[in-house]
Amino acid sequence: MKVFISYNSQDRKLAWQIADALRADFQVWDDTQFFPGDNWAEVIANELRESDAMVILLTPNSVYSPYMNAEVGYALGEQGYKGRVIPVLAAPSEQISQLELEIPWILKKFGIIYLSNLEHDEEGLRNITQALKKAAA
Repeated sequence: MKVFISYNSQDRKLAWQIADALRADFQVWDDTQFFPGDNWAEVIANELRESDAMVILLTPNSVYSPYMNAEVGYALGEQGYKGRVIPVLAAPSEQISQLELEIPWILKKFGIIYLSNLEHDEEGLRNITQALKKAAA
């Protein structure tokens, strides 16, 4: 299964950490696969079409991003993503309750996975992997 990770560019380090953890079981796309001269919008559109699932990284940086909203809108409308949209809330504990108010209600229906320790949350990373494996079954 090919997984697309939707994230804000300011959260790149965390997104790469998640991508690295998922690569043991899945093919994961991230922006390290851009090449000089690539048309960014075209590459993203192609990767969205070719992916089977989406991990949505919800952080203080991404919740208000129009790019994230466009990617999430695509995933919610694309039949191939049905049951394979995995929202992940990653924020310091003191910001979680405020962010939960800002997350689109539809994402809450999928069951949010929480990353509490943004640097080394092995349990959270396992939960993302398990959610994707369950969705693939």
